[in-house]
Amino acid sequence: MSGRVGDLSPKQAEALAQFREKIQDVLPQCPSQSDHFLLRWLRARNFNVQKSEAMLRKHLEFRKLIKADTITTDWKPPEVLEKYLAGGICGYDREGSPVYYDVVGPVDPKPILLSVSKQDFMKYKVRDCEMLWKECDLQSVRLGKTVESATLICDCEDMGLKHLWKPAADLGGEVLTMFEDNYPETLKRLFVIKAPTLFYVAYNLVNHFLSEETRRKVIVLGSNWQEVLLKHIDREELPVIYGGKMTDPDGDPRCRTKLKQGGQVPHSYYAREFIKVQYDQCVSISRGSSHQLEYEILAPGCVLRWQFCSEGADIGFGVFLKKKLGERMKAGQMQEVVPSQRYNAHLVPEDGSLTCTEPGVYVLRFDNTYSILQSKKVSFAVEVLLPSNDSLSESGMSKASEQEAPSRH
Repeated sequence: MSGRVGDLSPKQAEALAQFREKIQDVLPQCPSQSDHFLLRWLRARNFNVQKSEAMLRKHLEFRKLIKADTITTDWKPPEVLEKYLAGGICGYDREGSPVYYDVVGPVDPKPILLSVSKQDFMKYKVRDCEMLWKECDLQSVRLGKTVESATLICDCEDMGLKHLWKPAADLGGEVLTMFEDNYPETLKRLFVIKAPTLFYVAYNLVNHFLSEETRRKVIVLGSNWQEVLLKHIDREELPVIYGGKMTDPDGDPRCRTKLKQGGQVPHSYYAREFIKVQYDQCVSISRGSSHQLEYEILAPGCVLRWQFCSEGADIGFGVFLKKKLGERMKAGQMQEVVPSQRYNAHLVPEDGSLTCTEPGVYVLRFDNTYSILQSKKVSFAVEVLLPSNDSLSESGMSKASEQEAPSRH
């Protein structure tokens, strides 16, 4: 049995009755008191009444804290989010569910997060969820049937390394956790279109935040994505740029009145120049020396991601490639992948990433050979991001000993 209204087993029906009885004291605070609403929480916890009750009570505390009941009408989002995030609600699928577009490519997460607080960004995502929820309710009235979930389309065209920036990926995990904890069973399906290879690295960073049921609803489409979308969404409800016939009243195929286009955030919006980072390790590099970190990559497609800062003065940094792990080589003997240059990491922390296009040993080298008098203290964090849990195991990343060189390379 599906666990939905009209398709309940005797045990599920009994669990629903028990659940309703146990939450009588808070039922008036719920956005809805219908069986459809209550069954969402039961399905999310496999009809365990105790766990479902705990989940719903925690959600009601969340709603009160963030003022979710009035967030779509009373809260004014920061202008930078309204202008420079991309996507929105546009059209309905063939069953009448609203369709939400998340357009990844035009959004650079770093300027966004330098311009707003994490709390405001989270509130914006809660607002999106509440707007979808309200749209489902409106559709239920229009169609005379219950609409309780939405179709999502994630457009990954122009997805790049900037989208793997660690603070953004970490916040993405928090958003997904919020969604799973507070809006269960509201996702019908998620279509991922125009996904580059890098998508699988990004997805691997966040998929553990998703429930098994949600992960089953993620569908990565290939080159026939327009054909598949049209099986689920009528041509009149799909924007022209996605293979349909929908336009704005002025004929705009991008439907800009419904789908925000994003763009580069002007520096005038910035509220800070950098985000404070917690580093994994710290090392002192003597004057006239360098410090090397080695990472063995066994298959192409992995991404190296790093963050570092220095104390007192600048530090050189570059990435090199060699064949053998543990073999000491001068910088000039290795293949230069990211050119070495001096960074003012004592003023602004540095971060970056690199897609490893070939197997080998990648050497991250902090360079203090140019300093005659001053040693440098460098704090850093380095990660190897894998394309997927299936294609590579954690053993695919091997870190050798760190090395300090006393001479100029």
